[in-house]
Amino acid sequence: MRNGLVLDACALIAYFKREEGWEVVGNLIEKAALGGLRLTMSKYNLLEVYYGFFRDDGKDKAGEMFQDALGLPIRIVEELSDAVFLEAGRLKETHGISLADAVALGLATTSGEPLVTSDHHEFSVIEQEEGIAIHWYR
Repeated sequence: MRNGLVLDACALIAYFKREEGWEVVGNLIEKAALGGLRLTMSKYNLLEVYYGFFRDDGKDKAGEMFQDALGLPIRIVEELSDAVFLEAGRLKETHGISLADAVALGLATTSGEPLVTSDHHEFSVIEQEEGIAIHWYR
């Protein structure tokens, strides 16, 4: 594993909702808290997490999750660099993935860090076709 990983929304959702594989994500967060790993997530992907909590659990739980997420040792990328912007656009057009998935993957590819996800449906083919490193947590 490299010094850093990029989190997809599903990883943080699994962690907060204690879904299958949450322990793997929790271990990554613990390692980051100890300084042994750098975790990064786009604010667009954090928005996906917030939206899911808002939809499923209501505004209050979504707000609580958002505050909890900001307290985790995860660097939240607020703005897209030109390199991430262009790569995300290419990935979205080439593979027909969601905008948020394209941003997460663009952030991962431009940083040279694996994407942490469980979304085999979206990313398995891309992993093979593009040779992109994926850290599957389930």
